[in-house]
Amino acid sequence: MPVYSETEQVGDADDGADVREVPMSDMIHGTTESTTSPMWDVSDAAFRAEPYPFYDRLRTADPVHVTETGAVVLTRYDDVLNTLRSNDFSRDIVASATGRDDPVSMRRAKRARSGSKSILNLDPPDHTRLRRLVSKAFTPTAIERLRGSIGQLVDQSLDRAADAGEMELVEELAFPVPFQVISNLLDIPDDRESEVREWSSALTASLEPTATLDDLDAAEAASAQLAPYLLEIVDERRRHLGDDVLSGLIAVEEEGDRLTLAELLTFVVLLYVAGHETTVNLIGNGTYALLRNPDQLDLWRGDPSLDASAIDELLRFDGPVQQTARVPTVPVEYTVDGRTIVVEPGTFVNPWLGAANHDPAVFADPGRLDLRRTNCNRHVAFSAGIHYCLGASLARLEATIAITRLIRRFPRLELVSEPVYRDRVTIRGIDEMRLVTR
Repeated sequence: MPVYSETEQVGDADDGADVREVPMSDMIHGTTESTTSPMWDVSDAAFRAEPYPFYDRLRTADPVHVTETGAVVLTRYDDVLNTLRSNDFSRDIVASATGRDDPVSMRRAKRARSGSKSILNLDPPDHTRLRRLVSKAFTPTAIERLRGSIGQLVDQSLDRAADAGEMELVEELAFPVPFQVISNLLDIPDDRESEVREWSSALTASLEPTATLDDLDAAEAASAQLAPYLLEIVDERRRHLGDDVLSGLIAVEEEGDRLTLAELLTFVVLLYVAGHETTVNLIGNGTYALLRNPDQLDLWRGDPSLDASAIDELLRFDGPVQQTARVPTVPVEYTVDGRTIVVEPGTFVNPWLGAANHDPAVFADPGRLDLRRTNCNRHVAFSAGIHYCLGASLARLEATIAITRLIRRFPRLELVSEPVYRDRVTIRGIDEMRLVTR
């Protein structure tokens, strides 16, 4: 059955693409299709290494790209933003999207139906209820109170780097600082850092459009280890409530409401994984962007007035989350060159955040890093609408403190070699980056 129609006959909109949409994991947002189209090939190593030229090409040639299977790929800023903000779309992909019968999609759907859904994959009123119950712990005012402790953690990492004369950015700064911060917020011991990093890697790998059944097996194995560990901590915290976020989630009441155990565990897993994963990649991607643009690095290093806004340009330029997904619940329309494309309910719609952030219709010369860009705060790196990232203030604060102190502590900061990006599409980030710290 067709899932879209056009008001004019425009020929083959797919250009031979073979794209398979897949439901989303309940952990963090992301994932869509796999394709071998010359125009849009997320399985291409060149795409994964540097996706922005591919975004530009598709945005110019076919900005509302309808695939053979009927999935819709969005690359224009306005289309992405309007979709994210619209009440005509569902975030509950498994419940709302037309089902697929390939093994990976079926496994994902079964997994999503077997447990409690995270706040990221819920629609109102369930989303409204959970967001209200947990949002107080993540207001900008609450997060700002962490500035001093985050600064101490960053300085400790930089002290070690200064003594050594070099550092591996991800291992020694970008990962341990956000991990310690979220561990402190939840009052969870930090003695299993290496295991949590492995679990997080397996869980986020399962979000990728190229994920295999083996990847899903690894994610389920990680969940099987992470969940009992966190359940033990939750049980202990119930007996001894403190002033941490986990205790607050356990005790929270709003109009007689509270989180069920399943909702609590799902949310804690989300916080524990997404609470550091996005920031790790923001620090890594942002630092690399500055080192590739030494004029901007020098500009920020010498101008503290940029501290409040520069991180938004780094988020726009090379954000850690490249894509998300929605499903229309009513027919929705997109206009391209005077044509109206009608997308029917149940269709998998894939807004590419990274593509929107490089749309020249909104951001002049988008491929240029410009820390004085006046509208960089219009980026959609944290999504938009009711699903705007709950931890955005925390990620901004952590990344700003980490990057500003790094570049000012070491005026001759240099790359030892080109960094290694993880082979991912959805969660874009550097796996390893060695620096000379002097």
